[in-house]
Amino acid sequence: MSIPRAPSLSTRAAFFALIALICGLLLVSLFQLQALGAQLGIVVEHHNRKIDLITQIQVAAHIRTDSLFRMALTDDAFERDAYFMEFNRAGFLVGSGRTALRELGLSAAERRSFDDQTRLVNGIQAVQERVIDLYNAERRTEARQLLVMEAIPMQEDFNRQLADLRNAYQRANLAAQREASETYRHALVLTLAFGIAAITLASLIAWHTQRNIRLKSRQLREQMAELEQSRTALREEATHDPLTGLANRRLFYDRLQQAIRHAHRYGSKLGILYVDLDHFKEINDRHGHHVGDAVLTEVAKRLTACVRDSDTVARLGGDEFVVLLEGVQGREDHFAVASKIGQTLNAGTSFYGLDVDIAASIGHAIYPDDGIDEDVLMRTADAAMYRVKTGRGSERQRLLPFQ
Repeated sequence: MSIPRAPSLSTRAAFFALIALICGLLLVSLFQLQALGAQLGIVVEHHNRKIDLITQIQVAAHIRTDSLFRMALTDDAFERDAYFMEFNRAGFLVGSGRTALRELGLSAAERRSFDDQTRLVNGIQAVQERVIDLYNAERRTEARQLLVMEAIPMQEDFNRQLADLRNAYQRANLAAQREASETYRHALVLTLAFGIAAITLASLIAWHTQRNIRLKSRQLREQMAELEQSRTALREEATHDPLTGLANRRLFYDRLQQAIRHAHRYGSKLGILYVDLDHFKEINDRHGHHVGDAVLTEVAKRLTACVRDSDTVARLGGDEFVVLLEGVQGREDHFAVASKIGQTLNAGTSFYGLDVDIAASIGHAIYPDDGIDEDVLMRTADAAMYRVKTGRGSERQRLLPFQ
């Protein structure tokens, strides 16, 4: 079972979609904020500036007319000169305000209104200059009449035009404010929509990723379990005989070495019984290998039943078996176990409806009497088994019931 290492296509697509949503959210927010800033700039800088200039022009024009009116009321020449200077300063403010207003930029309608105001301003200036000339000629009655009959009405018309223009800019201000407010709401809705979409998608990606992690973790645990089973099987195969399940030669020698070290340390004894089946080749030749395998399996079971759990029964190969007996007292223990094995093996056995007699030759060796390392002990036990099989064993061995 393989675990995919790369993210799935759906996860990658969702991730890129999330990035796109975040980028879209950023771009929309920037564009909307830029538009909102431009609209606010129009409101704050452009329209309000125009309204301020119109107010300046209107106030200056009023001061200019008021100065003329006061000049007509005073008989003091110095006072008249002061009002005249105030009249000139107001005229300068009217001119500079109109120049600044024109430089801010005017729409077509504003341009037409501005041109009408220009003609009216020129007319007002002409009348005001005539009034000044009459003052200078000491014809104040005529000056006052001209002021009342022409200058003041023309100034009122100019004030109305300025008021109309200021109202137009105020309406434009309100419209810009509404647009800015609408832009803000639009940006807020888009930001919330993109944000909610991004959060939802991120949550889905997190859930999907978490689910994949759990799935892959389970797959990994299953793989680890399968690997452990395989390792156990390989270890079992490397250390046990595949037919009988007994320890194989390698495992037996490992246990024998450990048993020798333990016996050497504590001054105890251990024994080896080398078991070789008699006439096993005839069983194979007469009845077939399947019967021979059944015999070997049965022998393994009977050998295991004859010894303690702490002892080791191994199949060295073919029809050769070996038994490791730990903690024995002497040869008498060997002979007792060997006698038990012989009696157990000689019990009647039927395989596939065939009666098969099982007999074995058993040789033994004891540590440390017959050797102090595994090779010497195994050779000694093998030689003893061979002597028994060929009839050259000791008298005591020939008298054992399994001969």
